Amino acid sequence: MRRIVAVRRVLADALGHFDADDGWSMASHLAITALMALFPFLIFATALASFLGAKAFADTAVHLVFDTWPDQIAQPIAREVVNVLTIPRGDFLTLSVVIAAVFASNGIEALRTSLNRAYRVAEDRSFVYRRLQSLAFVFIATLSFLAISVLLVLAPLVVHIALRAMPWLEPYMGTITLWRYIIASAVILSALVIVHMWLPAGRRRLIDIAPGIVFTIAAWVAGSSMFAAYLERFSSYTATYAGLASIMIAVVFLYIVSAIFILGGELNAAIGRYVEARARVAPAADG
Repeated sequence: MRRIVAVRRVLADALGHFDADDGWSMASHLAITALMALFPFLIFATALASFLGAKAFADTAVHLVFDTWPDQIAQPIAREVVNVLTIPRGDFLTLSVVIAAVFASNGIEALRTSLNRAYRVAEDRSFVYRRLQSLAFVFIATLSFLAISVLLVLAPLVVHIALRAMPWLEPYMGTITLWRYIIASAVILSALVIVHMWLPAGRRRLIDIAPGIVFTIAAWVAGSSMFAAYLERFSSYTATYAGLASIMIAVVFLYIVSAIFILGGELNAAIGRYVEARARVAPAADG
């Protein structure tokens, strides 16, 4: 009974603070900023990969980004993104690519603002530090995608060699598509841990952010599935928005994901407040 009461209090606190912190408006801001940052990030990442000699990076990057989106949203957008990313470009250090990196870092800043509000912490780090940190995150994400793309290219060769030496491993190897999904999920999990721990002001332990991360992943899967079912059975976006349907659907999907992300931060903060309150009450009860 006590656990049920605790869960109800934490959920009520998280939802109440989500509304008080303008969570719905912040989700809209985060969704639009994410959409504006996504394509510049992919352009910047592809340019850097080409500069480093990874010519087949675009297809891998698109899979890593869009494999966790519902097919109705991912397929038309991913097709156009591949068309854009495969256009031959000039040198890496051009003005347009630098601007793309700055726009991509704006998405990181939107995540920071959302989490600062969720955790109710005041930002005391300088603008220069925050912007350099955001740009560093963009570089790290790009290099991570590059490393994963190399692994995915080498994976079939490694699997073939392994199966020749140990045929009994074949039932356990799966397919490259399965491994793409696994890697994409691992990328999301790692990204959530990184942004919750180091983006907002203050310090948090892994145990402090784990509940919100678990909630975010579970709600993302559930929300994506329900939205995909809605698009398949009831949606009239195509009839309403014609050629703009893909963008409108992407904005709505990102809005849902953004609200879930912010709620994950609010849940962590609510659990933290509940634990602190229990710690204050316990000594008084003992006394």
